Amino acid sequence: MPGERIPPFALPAPTRRARPVLPVFLPWAGCAGRCSFCAQDLQTGKPGLNLPAALADMDRALSEASPARPLEPAFYGGSFTALDPGWRDRFLELAASHRAAGRVSGVRCSTRPDAVSPSLLRELAAQGLDTVELGVQTFHADALRDARRGHGAERSREACREVKDAGLRLGVHLLPGLPGVTPGVFARDVEITLSLRPDFVRLHPLLVLAGSGLEAPWRAGLVAPWNLEQTVEALARACLDFWRAGVAVVRLGLAQEPSLEAAVLAGPRHPALGTMVRARALLEHVRELLAGRLILTLTAPTRASGEFWGHAGELEASWRGLGLRRENVRFEDREDVLVHCR
Repeated sequence: MPGERIPPFALPAPTRRARPVLPVFLPWAGCAGRCSFCAQDLQTGKPGLNLPAALADMDRALSEASPARPLEPAFYGGSFTALDPGWRDRFLELAASHRAAGRVSGVRCSTRPDAVSPSLLRELAAQGLDTVELGVQTFHADALRDARRGHGAERSREACREVKDAGLRLGVHLLPGLPGVTPGVFARDVEITLSLRPDFVRLHPLLVLAGSGLEAPWRAGLVAPWNLEQTVEALARACLDFWRAGVAVVRLGLAQEPSLEAAVLAGPRHPALGTMVRARALLEHVRELLAGRLILTLTAPTRASGEFWGHAGELEASWRGLGLRRENVRFEDREDVLVHCR
């Protein structure tokens, strides 16, 4: 067949063997205040904080786990490192006891950048903590101030370095669309995040939720979240940058909770957001590799077949613009992508 082959390349997403996670939701635990965008009761599906119940539920779930499939307790919904030390110790001691029995594979928590320190992180690592996810949201000073975060961008940078220096895995949460965070600002946030070498990121486009601090300014016309197309475009570019650097994107958008769905007032909420973003990122990756050439045939991993053409086939016309039609693409049990072009 005439033409040339682009050197085979892996799907532009680092593969990770995910450890099964046991979410332990602690809404607002350890939080000194409430940020403008936050509604943890809706995001977690937990109406309030009940530490004894959360500890008991965690113990029950871990007791039922099998060493053949150990779980990773993950303390979400608050600032775990700022929790009362007595309760923090109880949770970590419980995780350690189940770890000794082979039922726990690791321990992670989410927290604020201003709720960690080198000494505390070393202490928590010694107690069995493996991963810290930092709610960075943005590195833009004005946006952090307006969101009532209570700390600046430099504290976020320092916290990321401190987590890595303590020998812990680092996760970074970014909040594209936060008031003051334009697509250009978000692109800069991605660049800074990459320089801090996280192990993974979560990208949560801003949603205006009923009862949050953004509801009133949104109703007054002072806050306008990104639209869906703007969000997909910005997140696809970000995903591509992270993937090429070997950084896993483990979440696109907030997890679906019935209480959350009913509370969304505005923002790019879509059940197929992840599919839309990943498919767009793959398309752009191939487009850049082609450098103006057209595709004759393409062979991709079977695991990409469900997302390749985009949500409801929305990218089919874009692929045709690159020369690719459905009859010229094949999915196989492989990990790399083969492109024959002219």
